[in-house]
Amino acid sequence: MKRILTIAGSDSGGGAGIQADLKTITLLGGFGMSVVTALTAQNTLGVAGIHPVPPEFIGQQLDAVLSDIGADAVKTGMLFNADAIDVAADRLSIFGIKKIVVDPVMVAKGGDVLLVQEARETLVARLIPMALVVTPNIPEAEVLTNKSIRSEDDIHDAARIIHAMGARYVLIKGGHLDGPATDYLYDGNNLFKYSKARIDTPHTHGTGCVYSAAIATNLAMELGIKEAIERAKDFIHAAIRFSVPLGKGHGPTNPFPQFARELEKYRVLEALKASLARLREASVGDLVPEVQSNLGYALPFAEAHQDVAAFPGRLVRLGKKIVSVSDPAFGASRHIANIILTAMRYYPEYRSAMNIRFSEGLIRQCRAVGWKVGSFDRSDEPEAVKQQEGSSLEWGTEKALSKETEIPDIIFDRGDIGKEPMIRVLGRTPQEVVDKVIKSYGMTKKPPLL
Repeated sequence: MKRILTIAGSDSGGGAGIQADLKTITLLGGFGMSVVTALTAQNTLGVAGIHPVPPEFIGQQLDAVLSDIGADAVKTGMLFNADAIDVAADRLSIFGIKKIVVDPVMVAKGGDVLLVQEARETLVARLIPMALVVTPNIPEAEVLTNKSIRSEDDIHDAARIIHAMGARYVLIKGGHLDGPATDYLYDGNNLFKYSKARIDTPHTHGTGCVYSAAIATNLAMELGIKEAIERAKDFIHAAIRFSVPLGKGHGPTNPFPQFARELEKYRVLEALKASLARLREASVGDLVPEVQSNLGYALPFAEAHQDVAAFPGRLVRLGKKIVSVSDPAFGASRHIANIILTAMRYYPEYRSAMNIRFSEGLIRQCRAVGWKVGSFDRSDEPEAVKQQEGSSLEWGTEKALSKETEIPDIIFDRGDIGKEPMIRVLGRTPQEVVDKVIKSYGMTKKPPLL
């Protein structure tokens, strides 16, 4: 197991500092160790107090860890004063640590100073020259370079200046600029971009800590610098997207989603197989529409089609039974994935769906038994959506859900030219969806309601 050491402050609120670092390292498969440089009384509203750890004790912690366990990579976060920086730089040099990620933490989100003014020169003189990569955000890069940053050209200039301080790579995080959340890696010659769509949320406490800890862990895992940052960027993007609205201020990022998705992959596939077996035994083949059916199930915190499993080649009717062409796989159906991903934006726990044959009688029966029924009209579909392959179901599901105050059991449309009318059954799990499908089949055997 790779060993990753974080040298940082303690966040009593758990959202940043060594608490966030150790969560990240563990979830990415590393063995996390910590050297505490300062204790903070902190929550989502800000920092109420800082108690620096004596430099002698910081050195004692470093000696204890590095002389016995060692480290494959180290990240530094809040160091607070010059003495802490000197001690950290001395020990990292003595123990020959090469993979060092320096996150130059200077100011908390609420404006509290986390690196005193006189320590900044020491950071530049002692620690940045030892860094494999230094990871300032825009305000930190402005302090380090004494220059205003408003554009990509400004970022390039700042990266050159910081690189000249001795860091092998400079990663300037562009989250404080407008537009997509783009970070810039400078290697002394070229500027590489890592971009993600901006997420509109106030809950970003601990973003820099989680990001730099993920980079350090990836570097410990023997990944090259570009891949280490690319994977860390994916990790922090998911952590921000599924951040936790705890407290009364800036809630913490959530490092769990990526791990949760990996953990659930086997269970998702097995749940789909078991649910198909139930469908087959129930002999409900009459519910398969002309375009065939599919049953999908998304991973928790799903973001893309590849996070949704379904049956390649769809589910087909064989006599009275529903059968599959092959076993379920992730990314097998964009159509069912579009429905599920759209539903999850409104109701994250509703991770499964199946499409079945439409009939007016079935819609009436569903309403009669108290099911929540949603719908959309394809004649309202914008022309631009029609022209974009695979976007109709996302638009239709969004249209239906936006009109409802609670999650529907089914969403239907009556079709259009070249489009078969359809019912989509929604549920938290495939088991729940199949329960509804089998029950709906029983409804079709009853006399239709007038």
